[in-house]
Order: sequence, then C-alpha cells, then structure tokens
Amino acid sequence: MKIDDELMKHDDERIICRCEEITLGQIRKAIQDGARDLDSVKRMTRAGAGLCQNKTCCNLVAWIIHAETGIPLSHLEPFTTRPPVRPVPVKCWKKSET
Repeated sequence: MKIDDELMKHDDERIICRCEEITLGQIRKAIQDGARDLDSVKRMTRAGAGLCQNKTCCNLVAWIIHAETGIPLSHLEPFTTRPPVRPVPVKCWKKSET
C-alpha cells in the first residue's frame, strides 16, 4: 500500500473517515493520546465505525498510524468489524401462518 506523502502535509481538517466525518487532526490526536492500532483509533474517534464499516478509511488510518508512530504496516491488524445494529420490530419474529 502506497499512499502519497502529501496527505501528511495537509491541514488537520482533512476528512479521513467520510461516514463519521473524522479528520486527520482527530486521528493524530488519538495517536498522541496513546492509540497504537486501528481498533484504538476507532474507539477514540469512531473512524471506521460508520455505515461502510471501515471499507473506505481503513488503509488511510493504518498509514497515518504508521507515519506517526513508525509501527510497520504489517503489524497493524485490520479493524474489528461489527454489523450495524438496527431495531427489528417484534412482528418480524412471529411465525407466519401460511
């Protein structure tokens, strides 16, 4: 994975996670506060927790962690994915009488 070094030169207001509108600055702050893996960044910022479930921002967040900490990309495990929880009406659980 090669992401242009220009990303890190941009201001901290650049959106990295579009679903949750998490900025580069928020991710950098999480890393400064101790996040050292993708799940820690996700817990601290919600990056990767949106509707796409990290499909669009996973590589960017991994690269930012690598660039800020020097942790090799090969040591960064992917986000833990969980399906979005939605309320299901009780009538959906009822057996149909056919």
